[in-house]
Amino acid sequence: MRSAAGQALALVWRAASVILLAYLASVLLASAVPVAMAWLTKLILDGLVTGGALLPLAAGLAAAGLAGALALQAGQYLRAELDRRAGLSARAGLFAAVERWRGLARFEDPAMLDRLRLAEQSAAAPGRVVDALFGLGRGAVTLAGFVGSLLVISPAFTAVVIGSALPALLAELRLSRGRARVQWEIGPAERRELFYGHLLGSVDAAKEIRLFGLGGFLRGRMIAERRSVDAAKRALDRRELAAQSALAALSTLTAGAGLVWAVGSGMSVGDVSMFVAAVAGIQGAIEGLVASTGQAHHQLLMFGHYAAVLRAEPDLPAPEAGGPPPLRRGIELRDVWFRYSEDHPWVLRGVSLFVPYGRSVALVGRNGAGKSTLVKLLCRFYDPQRGAILWDGVDLRDLPAEELRARIGAVFQDFMAYDFSAADNIAVGDLAVLGRTAPVEEAARRAGVHDVLARLPRGYDTPLTRMFFGESEDGEHETGVPLSGVPLSGGQWQRVALARAFLRGDRDLMILDEPSAGLDAEAEYEVHSRLREIRAGRTSVLISHRLGSIRAADVIAVLAEGRVGELGRHDELLARGGLYASLWAKQSSGYIDAEGQRIP
Repeated sequence: MRSAAGQALALVWRAASVILLAYLASVLLASAVPVAMAWLTKLILDGLVTGGALLPLAAGLAAAGLAGALALQAGQYLRAELDRRAGLSARAGLFAAVERWRGLARFEDPAMLDRLRLAEQSAAAPGRVVDALFGLGRGAVTLAGFVGSLLVISPAFTAVVIGSALPALLAELRLSRGRARVQWEIGPAERRELFYGHLLGSVDAAKEIRLFGLGGFLRGRMIAERRSVDAAKRALDRRELAAQSALAALSTLTAGAGLVWAVGSGMSVGDVSMFVAAVAGIQGAIEGLVASTGQAHHQLLMFGHYAAVLRAEPDLPAPEAGGPPPLRRGIELRDVWFRYSEDHPWVLRGVSLFVPYGRSVALVGRNGAGKSTLVKLLCRFYDPQRGAILWDGVDLRDLPAEELRARIGAVFQDFMAYDFSAADNIAVGDLAVLGRTAPVEEAARRAGVHDVLARLPRGYDTPLTRMFFGESEDGEHETGVPLSGVPLSGGQWQRVALARAFLRGDRDLMILDEPSAGLDAEAEYEVHSRLREIRAGRTSVLISHRLGSIRAADVIAVLAEGRVGELGRHDELLARGGLYASLWAKQSSGYIDAEGQRIP
């Protein structure tokens, strides 16, 4: 807990040291004003009875009130600014830490995803921790002033008032631990609720939801998750209600008993007013201390999730050696074994394969054979549990992942359709061309999507989404209606993804995982013709269930049961009559020439 407090304070200091000091000054001033006003009020009341100089006291009381009001307003502004700056710094640091997750394993760990969600929610915790700690300081200053004042009047009753606060402090600490525990326990249910809500509001899922009538089913699951979350929160709120009600009753009884004693003790009017103000001030300060202690405790518990994300061990080793040299011999998979976790079966069971420099190797096999898993290993999104992948003889584990990936171009089967403009959607393939028209348009031409993008309402500046409004420089379209985005068809998106790959056409390794999925026959032929041009003389790995599109590969590797079962050229594999020949026969059986003969 102490370490988390130090981290939070250090983060706030780095983000807004001047604001922090100014906020501290306003807090100290605001905490001293009530004590000063109570003493000035006592002196004025006594002066009214005894006849003294009241004008300076009244002026002092007015000045104290003004100072307190200004300190309060300044403190509110400084607190908000502190939260903004600290929150911005914390959020930037959080996602910088997420960016350091070099692989994919963390994103497939439900516990880490829940921790990341709580870390996002607690990105504002550093500012709130500081606010709670300052609240403790404010309460301590006010409490010290009123305790000193009450000691002058009644030391015994001072002890009674302070002692009545101990149960409140213990209860608040227990409740804050309960709040943090409940937030962690309901995390999976909240994440499932968000998932169902996203499906119900997603344009991607809207067709199937309406066709299959899934709306009520998904809504029911979403509501069930919400009810489980609400039940946990309701139980916590009831415990808090019971505890806070008991503590409020104790505080009220203590104050009432003190007032009865003060009135019957023969005190002066000023002393009675001072006694009442001191008791109320002490109880208010103690309540503030208890609340601030609970808030600080809770925020530090939540900040622990943020700190855990920042200090998470690397998911992949980060070697200090430089990046890979330009590929000259090839890439070798040597007895590679891989599974996604110890609870999962082995996907790869001793794959050995050589991808020669400047040649194309196609991966073929049934669904689940491990083709896409091999692609992930080549990109070093994971490391194999056994065996090694060598880049010109150097183990990929000994190469920085970022520099390795800079030498790879790829089209993934599950490529992203970003809610960006058309130009940015292509430029993400190589951020070096971001903002440059010529290379983006050239890549689009090679992918066969330039004409489509050029005809959009704002050409390449048109957002390829309806999630956001796109505005012209004057904020509106010529018709006065804000411009909305234009979504593309699946095949057009496929070409945009290909354009990203064309931006990386000069890289050492080109990976094409189902690059023509979603294209019609004519477009597929055109795309593969262009891809053959771009990968000519370059090292490439191809994956496609359409065997006709990979028949010209230099080498075809057939994966079966986690191993390379067959290896050779198209004609050689057909002659063997194995799995490849069987898959080819089934796939080509629908292609018959004019004389009734199957097209080979």
